[in-house]
Amino acid sequence: MLHVLTHPLATHVLTRLRDRTTEPASFRALAHQVGLLLALEATRDLPLRSYAVNTPLEPHTGGLLAEPLVVVPILRAGLGMVQPWLDLFPDVSVGYVGLERDHQTAQARSYYCKLPPLAGRRVLCVDPMLATGGSAVQALDLLREQGAADLALVVIVASPAGVAAVEAKHPDVPIFTAALDRELNPQKYILPGLGDFGDRLYGT
Repeated sequence: MLHVLTHPLATHVLTRLRDRTTEPASFRALAHQVGLLLALEATRDLPLRSYAVNTPLEPHTGGLLAEPLVVVPILRAGLGMVQPWLDLFPDVSVGYVGLERDHQTAQARSYYCKLPPLAGRRVLCVDPMLATGGSAVQALDLLREQGAADLALVVIVASPAGVAAVEAKHPDVPIFTAALDRELNPQKYILPGLGDFGDRLYGT
């Protein structure tokens, strides 16, 4: 259920994201670019419904997206991954899950949740970093409780430990990522990683 982007542009963008000298403005633009690639990959199998139109020359039967989408960023860093979905899918609904990592325990606590109806919709949970997997599992648990059945997790960088944690608790949820990195350090940051995504995104 793990899907790793193999497009050369994804590698190019990710390399620049990893560079510690990349300034916040450039970092945001690069995050948007890799977010577009991930959004396209994660929606490759969306169903279509038949739809008839008239071209300037003749009638034609094409297809329109048949399934409503919901994108749910894990706050705050996940906000940096929302705009590509809005650009590609103007009718997408956006929900929010607020989870904050305790830097001492590396565990996440929930402080906010606002969701549209999830039943009968494709729900994409987005968070830039899949480190221990604790936040992702907690968010996916919450989305399941709120009625989401068709779920996927979209991240920019994943660790083997994070992937294993999600697969253990949610084996039917596909994971889309731009990179599967080597490991976690003792502070539970991904190596080689790219640092704290939220801090780099917002210059904090």
